[in-house]
Amino acid sequence: MTHAVPCSPARSPASRLTAKFALGVAALAIAAIPASALFAQASDAPYTVVETGQGFTRLQDAVNAIGDGRGTIAIAPGRHEQCAVQSAGEVSYLAAEPGSVIFDGVTCEGKAALVLRGRNAEVAGIIFENMRVPDYNGAGIRFEAGNLTVAESWFRDSQQGILTASDTNSRLVIDRSTFTRLGTCEGAGGCAHSVYTGDLAHVRITRSRFEQGRGGHYVKSRAARVDIASCSFDDAAGRATNYMIDLPGGSAGQISNNWFVQGADKENYSAFIAVAAEGRQRSSSGLVVVGNDARLAPGVDRNTVFVADWSGDMGGIGENTLGRGLTRYEVR
Repeated sequence: MTHAVPCSPARSPASRLTAKFALGVAALAIAAIPASALFAQASDAPYTVVETGQGFTRLQDAVNAIGDGRGTIAIAPGRHEQCAVQSAGEVSYLAAEPGSVIFDGVTCEGKAALVLRGRNAEVAGIIFENMRVPDYNGAGIRFEAGNLTVAESWFRDSQQGILTASDTNSRLVIDRSTFTRLGTCEGAGGCAHSVYTGDLAHVRITRSRFEQGRGGHYVKSRAARVDIASCSFDDAAGRATNYMIDLPGGSAGQISNNWFVQGADKENYSAFIAVAAEGRQRSSSGLVVVGNDARLAPGVDRNTVFVADWSGDMGGIGENTLGRGLTRYEVR
């Protein structure tokens, strides 16, 4: 299983604080995983509820057994052609051996392998691949309510990686995860993306890798606050991609200590990061962009903009390392 390698651009004092913040988020995500879950395993069923030791042949049955309570499902290594809907409770979905569990091509409700609308969910160590549905929104995870933490997981070769509904009370944390060959603009309803969040309270993405996009944006978020730190966005092998980060209605937060490479095959190469491109829904005066390293892929010769701000709220950006052809900030 491949994970992002944290980038190491030159760091200002503000960006060093952000690095500590990123490590704190990761610690919270990993601390939520019970150590016993890594070893729990039913001999005759691939899905074990750790707290009771009860094994199930269907993931949905394990979710239903937890119901409105709180529990952990340890998932046996292998390729799983199953999906599940969580409508209540607090459920942790954990690979018994991180990176050995693959959910392949099966979706529930025409949405995703995991459809999550309980109070809380945690996903760790799982690979999601080949998720496709007729409306072009097939995802590894459809997050519809509550709070979600995703750690050490890999989303690949699907229409979307993670897609969320809008819930202004919800929080999404993604740490040490990889998003590969995701996105498409084939559907009549618009593009799909590697990560696409609705109007959430807060989105945090740390120490994760985005690569080889197949359309749309790598991260598109309508959340009130967005913190994206110590990630890599490698678009060198992307095809018909758009922005690396799109905050279409504006947002507060930080984009810091990330590494960006823009490739040659772009549907839209006009900016790396877009702020309020679909209209100013909230102020972006509290959005800080600092400590990032951005450049064009070898052999690409064009002019583009690192941060394009349609809101005009930001008033500029902090110190970032930019390669040739990049304008640091532009109001549109």
